[in-house]
Amino acid sequence: MAQRERRVDEELERTVEAVLDGLGYELVELDKAGQRARPILRLRIDRPGSEPGRGVTVDDCARVSRELEKVLDTWEDLPSGYLLEVSSPGVERPLRKRRDFERAVGREIAVRGYEPLAQGAKRLEGVLLGIEGSGVAERLRVKLRDESEVEVLCSAIAKANLVFRWDELGKTREP
Repeated sequence: MAQRERRVDEELERTVEAVLDGLGYELVELDKAGQRARPILRLRIDRPGSEPGRGVTVDDCARVSRELEKVLDTWEDLPSGYLLEVSSPGVERPLRKRRDFERAVGREIAVRGYEPLAQGAKRLEGVLLGIEGSGVAERLRVKLRDESEVEVLCSAIAKANLVFRWDELGKTREP
């Protein structure tokens, strides 16, 4: 990606985060897709500190969309034909920032690496035990299904998300 385009994307993300913060939401993920003449901006939003089942609603997404469009419509670097999609993070919430991983401690996650992460696998699933270190040394501790524990450098992670198991849905409900 060209340096100017990267700067524009970073500025876009900062702008979106500022609008969301003012509305009482947080940005979980911003994904750009589509073509240069008709880009698609996909936002996943949440409420800070929300618990499963107490996150954003369709009305929240509509409100955020209306407010963001007011700002994005004035952006010179964004074609007028852009599409904006706003949604909740879903049950398999993406994990991108340190705060996301901190909230996910004790929960099952899936991690995919740019290269093999541990035990020769590019994809791992297990319970997140913690996040340690900072900067280039920041790493996750994950307990795999075979009960072994591995450490994964955050810089080696291409994608991470919560794992939702439909067969365990009934086990989490109160009687």
